Formats: sequence, C-alpha cells, structure tokens
Amino acid sequence: MRNKLLLFFIPGLLAINLFCNSCKKDTNSNIPHLLSTGTWQLASILVYHYTGNSQNGDPDTLNTTCLKDQFFTFKSDNTCSYTNFACLAQTTTGTWTLTENKLYFASDMVAKDTIAGGNGSTTTVKPFTNTQITTLGVYSLVLQTGDVEPNYSATKKRTVVRYGFIKQKATTITN
Repeated sequence: MRNKLLLFFIPGLLAINLFCNSCKKDTNSNIPHLLSTGTWQLASILVYHYTGNSQNGDPDTLNTTCLKDQFFTFKSDNTCSYTNFACLAQTTTGTWTLTENKLYFASDMVAKDTIAGGNGSTTTVKPFTNTQITTLGVYSLVLQTGDVEPNYSATKKRTVVRYGFIKQKATTITN
C-alpha cells in the first residue's frame, strides 16, 4: 500500500512541478535595445514603384549628390532625432513607438523635405509615420515607409521608400 501511495505521489509532484515551471510568453524583445544603442547613419535611399506586388522598373536612388551626413538616433525613452533629413541642414525630433509585434514603428517626427521637381522649395512631411522594420541587426538597419501595409489590391499602384542605415561607433554627430 505504501508503494502504491508513493507511485501516486511522485507523478503528482512531477505534474505540479511542470505546471509551475511551464514556459511563459514574455514581452522581452531586443529590438528596442538594438534601435536605441548608438546612432544610425544613412547609407542609401531607394524608391520602389509597384503595381500590386509587381515592381515597375528599377528603383530610384535618392540623395546621390548629398554631401551631408544624415543620422537617425533612437533613445530608450522613446524619443528620436534625425539630422540633415532630405539633405537639408536641420535636426528634427519626435517620439517613436513599436507595434505589439515589433515589426513596425511609428514616429511623430516632422521634417522639411524638398518638393520633387520643385525649384529648391520645401514642404513639411512626417517621413516615419508608418514604418516597417525590414532588417535590424547590430550594425545595419533597413526601414521601409510609404505603402507598406500587408494587404493591398493586386491593381493598386504603390510607392515604397527604403532607407538603409549603418551603425556608427562614435555617438557624436557633427553637421
């Protein structure tokens, strides 16, 4: 009888132990840490034109003649700044938040931008309102803005702007 009680007691203990130590989903993510450690320098801007999922022609490369370094800095307090956006001498600031799935972020940053085909005139834009994090690593960051929603019509014309950044070792920014 004592052995039967022990055989019943041990599986019960094991079941309680498994229940107490079961895997739990956590909200820990290294994405906020990767974004907010250091300064990201712009390496390239490509503009893709699509109809549905089909790319129309080759991408346009922007800022090919810009001699100003452009920096995007994320802080752990959810503030951010962009220096020399659109190759204009400016530093714009705002806040940023990640979506729950950590695949997109939004920023309320407002910056001046040049008007395409304009004669040096500028307009005000919110360039990172809905931004997809395409690639994020220790040394590289690729962001896509524009028409990046996951569901779209097969006949809808879309424009996607892809920003490529590299991590800077020094956090000092000079204009």
